[in-house]
Amino acid sequence: MSTLNDILKNNLHGMYYGNRVLLPVRIDILKAVIENDIITDFSSTKSGASYKIHDDFTEIYFYDYKVLSEVVKGFEKIKLVVVEKGKDIFDFTNHRKIALQVKEKHKITISEINEDTLLFIE
Repeated sequence: MSTLNDILKNNLHGMYYGNRVLLPVRIDILKAVIENDIITDFSSTKSGASYKIHDDFTEIYFYDYKVLSEVVKGFEKIKLVVVEKGKDIFDFTNHRKIALQVKEKHKITISEINEDTLLFIE
């Protein structure tokens, strides 16, 4: 199982199919920003988003978007605030900001957001 540091250091990627994202790390998601939507409630299966942590990956569904590659293109990114599974979710130093860029052939690149790389909506 990869850690978030492993993924970022080794430039590992995720995948997407339609509105489904698969990330090769176990993470809890606190916030997602996609287009103009800020999602903090992941309990619905009809709108917004939901996620499930599996043994070796995390699966996210963005219900309001049928095909992510039609919405998140060019320089647009999906931005997430996450905490790695097993780390203290209440310790703000464990909160990490990552960006997902939708690429061709169902590939998603994963990068860390810092103050120099991307404006993040708080």
